[in-house]
Amino acid sequence: MKQLKFTLALIAGLAFAGAAFTALADDAKTVTITGNMVCGKCTMHETKSCQNVIQVTTDGKTVNYYLTKNETSDAMHEDVCHGDTEKVTATGTVTETDGKEILTATKLEKAK
Repeated sequence: MKQLKFTLALIAGLAFAGAAFTALADDAKTVTITGNMVCGKCTMHETKSCQNVIQVTTDGKTVNYYLTKNETSDAMHEDVCHGDTEKVTATGTVTETDGKEILTATKLEKAK
């Protein structure tokens, strides 16, 4: 009887986790953006540690896309750290957290 209760609880937990994961996946959308990449700490003075941020101007307003730390974004960080700017094109998924656009880049290259 205990094993049956455990099995039912496990199935219910997995179903709940699957539903939550699906909801998160629906919130993310794949985009390609082009803008100026800067360091969130060194240039913008907004983040506690170095983090790539791509600034895109849309309808006269600057939108900041904060890049999550991964191999793709870290590979170009030295190009913008300490106040430099690099025009880039990035492809990845965007989510919004605490009013900020968070981009998980799958491709990042210097704009042509």
